[in-house]
Amino acid sequence: MTTRVAVDALGGDHGSHEIVAGALEAAADGIRPIVFGPDGLDTGGLDHVVTDGEIAMVDKPAEAVRARPDSSLVRAVRSVADGAADAAVSAGNTGAILAASLRHVRRLPGVYRPGIAVMIPTRRGPSVLIDAGANADARPEHLVQFALMGLLFAEEVLGVASPRVRLLSIGEEPEKGNQLALEAHALLRASGLPFDGNTEGRTLLEGEGEVVVADGFTGNVALKTLEGTIRSVLGALREEAEGSLQARLGGLLIRPAARGLRARLDPETYGGAYLLGLHGIVVIAHGSSSRRAVANAIRLAARGVEHDLVGRLARRLQAPVERPPE
Repeated sequence: MTTRVAVDALGGDHGSHEIVAGALEAAADGIRPIVFGPDGLDTGGLDHVVTDGEIAMVDKPAEAVRARPDSSLVRAVRSVADGAADAAVSAGNTGAILAASLRHVRRLPGVYRPGIAVMIPTRRGPSVLIDAGANADARPEHLVQFALMGLLFAEEVLGVASPRVRLLSIGEEPEKGNQLALEAHALLRASGLPFDGNTEGRTLLEGEGEVVVADGFTGNVALKTLEGTIRSVLGALREEAEGSLQARLGGLLIRPAARGLRARLDPETYGGAYLLGLHGIVVIAHGSSSRRAVANAIRLAARGVEHDLVGRLARRLQAPVERPPE
């Protein structure tokens, strides 16, 4: 059965034409994007649901979701709850996507708070960071549940056989960190989950743990720092390679390796992040997403449906955590 993915055409910084181009690229893989946007939008033959209104990045999320129920963002998310789509993708206001998802798709039973799970390109392969921005304030038990959701993500989407959990903190020692980190560390240690202790921001790209857990504030700061650093380093490398004749000649020699490095580190390779803990699949894409990133976000959403990520998570939450032998 073809996976139907609702796509918010008004969510990106580059205009609806770039969103539609990405949707058309994903459709070539056998996915069925359904574009939600205003009347007259050229969807290139893709299914089109006409909507009225847009939620801007500057809008207050909860208020905007209530005031504009027919906006492209809300309608796309609501289509998952209504069964008209199997998943939704938006590059719009993250807070509004979260608010619309909580209002319409709703949380799975037992979920304290949904968490944003984003893939991090590490030297040992991709890992998952959760929460990357949904919950600026969190409690220790929330982080334990994020770890559980992240483990399932790593197993089902990343294909990791035996993923391990790390807690993002300011030091590897158990006694390092604020009160939240200290209490979360103790709970994770006692949870029976495969917990390997703390990790620091400087080792996120080393891949010390396949699942890295944080509150949304810390996780979002870490994520944006990584993305900005990667962008700056790759940009500086390109500028240096074009700086002189000698540098250009050297650049030709390292071009294959540089392309491979860019492909591995570029956030657009993964396209977006799952909002885990809901009754349906919702993927949040970057506001600055290119058509390639949009296509990859749609593919990511379809992969979550194909792996029954929601059903598996619901069953995992109901099952008791097995404690390791003493």
